[in-house]
Amino acid sequence: MKLVFSSTGTVMQHTWSLLAWLCALTPGLMGAAAGADFRHHRYEDMVRALFAVQSECPYITRIYSIGRSVEGRHLYVLEITDNPGVHEALEPEFKYVGNMHGNEVLGRELLIKFAQFLCEEYRAGNQRITRLIYDTRIHILPSMNPDGYEVAARQGPELNGYLVGRGNAREIDLNRNFPDLNALMYYYEKTNGRNHHLPLPDNWEQQVEPETLAVIKWMQNYNFILSANLHGGAVVANYPFDKSRDPRIRGRTTYAATADDKLFRKLARTYSYAHSWMHKGWNCGDYFDEGITNGASWYSLSKGMQDFNYLYSNCFEITLELSCDKFPPASALPREWLANREALVSYLEQVHHGIKGMVYDENNNPVGKAEISVAGINHDMTSGADGDYFRMLLPGTYTVTASAPGYLPSTTTVTVGPAEAILLNFYLKPAPKQSLKGKPHKRNLTSNKAPLKLGPR
Repeated sequence: MKLVFSSTGTVMQHTWSLLAWLCALTPGLMGAAAGADFRHHRYEDMVRALFAVQSECPYITRIYSIGRSVEGRHLYVLEITDNPGVHEALEPEFKYVGNMHGNEVLGRELLIKFAQFLCEEYRAGNQRITRLIYDTRIHILPSMNPDGYEVAARQGPELNGYLVGRGNAREIDLNRNFPDLNALMYYYEKTNGRNHHLPLPDNWEQQVEPETLAVIKWMQNYNFILSANLHGGAVVANYPFDKSRDPRIRGRTTYAATADDKLFRKLARTYSYAHSWMHKGWNCGDYFDEGITNGASWYSLSKGMQDFNYLYSNCFEITLELSCDKFPPASALPREWLANREALVSYLEQVHHGIKGMVYDENNNPVGKAEISVAGINHDMTSGADGDYFRMLLPGTYTVTASAPGYLPSTTTVTVGPAEAILLNFYLKPAPKQSLKGKPHKRNLTSNKAPLKLGPR
C-alpha cells in the first residue's frame, strides 16, 4: 500500500496510516503487513540488505565505501537520488550517519529500514518521496563503527553493557575523536577571526582513527548541507554546540549557542515533534523541554562530530538520541520504526528551506569557494566547485553578500518564506587590479582537553 499525495504533499488516502495505527497497537503485525525485515543486522547481513536495496532500485541508488574500519570492514554508504554518482547543481547533499557508538544500534536498524522504505515508496509512486529523491542527493551511512557493533552484538540485547562495544576496535570513542575546532572558534570570536571552514591542525590525519578519517575525507569530497547522526541512551534531539565556552558554574555547564541557534532549534524541533513521543519531554527518566537540548547545556563534550560539521564545512548536523535502551530487542524495532519514520522524512525535507543559487562571474562562469554571508549571522557558507551554494534560513528578510578573491562583492536583500528555498543567483564583477595583501596567519589551537564524559553522545 502507498501514500497518495497532492502536489503539496498532503495525504489524500489514509490506507497506510490505518495500517500504521494497527501496527502501533500490535507491533508483531508490522513485519508481515509491510514486508519489513525487523531484526538486528550483523555486518554481513547489513551489507546484503544494502545491496538488496540497490538491486531493487538500481536506477536511483549507488553503493560506495568511504573507507575501512580498524578491522578492515568497509564503511558502506547507500546513495539515493535520481542521478546517482553525480552532483547536480542546485541539488543539496544530505547525510544520515548511524551506529557511531557500536553498542547504540537502533540508528543502524532505522537507516537500513529507511533505505528500504525510500526504495519501496519510490516504486509505489509516492509523490512526496519521489520529489525528495529527485530534488535531493541522499547519503545513508548505517554504521560508522562496524567493529564496535560486532563486539556489542556478540553479547546481544540482554547482556549488553553501557560501554561494551561503544568505541571502535581500539576502544576509542569516535565522538571524542574529531579535531577540536571549537577551541579555535572561541578564540576567533574574541579576535574577529574566521567564522567558518576553520583549518585543521597539523598532522591531523595521524591524530584520528580510521573511521573518523574516512568521515572527514567524505565531508571533503561532498558538499553536505544538512545531516543527523543517530545515537541511543536517551530520547532527545541535541544541537550544537556540544562544547561549552565557559567552565562549569555550580557544577553545570552552560548553553553554548552557535550563530545559527534559532535555526538549529527549529531543526531539532522538526524531528522531535514528528517523532511519536520525543517532543513530550519526559523520557528515560530525564526531562527535555520540547524534546530538544543544546549539547553543552546538557553536558560539555569536546571533539564531537556535530560541532566539527558546523565549523569545518557547510553542513548543519544535529545528534538524535533515539532510545533509552542502547541495544533494544528485535521485538521493539517495529514500534521504533513507526515512531521515527515520519521524523526521518520531515527532517530530510528541511534541507530545502532558505536560499540557494549560483555564483557566476561576468562571463557566466561558475565561481567556486565564493563566500556567502548573511548580515546578522556570524557564520558564512561557501559555494561548491560547480558554483552552487545553499544557505538554510528561517523565514524572514535578509541581506546577503557573495564575495570571492579577485571580485567585487555583490549584496542583495531577499525575503525567505516557509516553503521551498528561494533561488538567488549572484554575478560578480572583477575587482580593479591592485596589490593583494596576504591574509594574516591564523593561530592553530588544538588544546583544551576536556575530561572524558561517557554520556549517550
